[in-house]
Amino acid sequence: MSKVSVGLRGWRFEESEIFAEDGTFKPLEEIPLDPRQRLVRLTTLMDKPCDACYLEHGNENIRRCREAAIVYGEPMGEVILCAQHEPDFMYWYQHEDGSQFRGEEEFADAFHEWYAAGNRSPAEYGTVEHVDTDPDDLPTPPGPEEIYAELQEDYEPRRIDLRQYDDEPKGDECEPLTDEDLDGLDLGTQYPSKK
Repeated sequence: MSKVSVGLRGWRFEESEIFAEDGTFKPLEEIPLDPRQRLVRLTTLMDKPCDACYLEHGNENIRRCREAAIVYGEPMGEVILCAQHEPDFMYWYQHEDGSQFRGEEEFADAFHEWYAAGNRSPAEYGTVEHVDTDPDDLPTPPGPEEIYAELQEDYEPRRIDLRQYDDEPKGDECEPLTDEDLDGLDLGTQYPSKK
């Protein structure tokens, strides 16, 4: 099997990790953690505006933003872009030290700051060529409602006793406070009250 992009170009998935033999998506619990997190995150990124377009037009003119087609970075710190702004990102990453943020939480913020400051790729930089091999043959990733329903299917609530995680000593293990411990304690402080 090979690696494929799902929904947006950029993040690559091992086909055997996310697809069942019949070509449908595997149940979430059968998908390894990293691809599962990316797949779930993709459902929230689909149909979102390009980050660069959004920085240019803002929320008040969001309808002028192009839809994102590409995702770079790690889940929750990713940059999503339209094809027209991908060269700006690639230039930042390759020539403006953007690669130093690879895998870091600041990845998206660093690109956004660079772009918002008016930086762009030179006109002669060109575009990125992608090879799409039958993109229509891939199933659409499940939507957020579908993922939520799948997660709820086998969910069994259980009580967690937080006391078992308590590191504080109990009962006889506790040392009682002495008068010396209490000497520095100011019990006469007056606090304002609501009236």
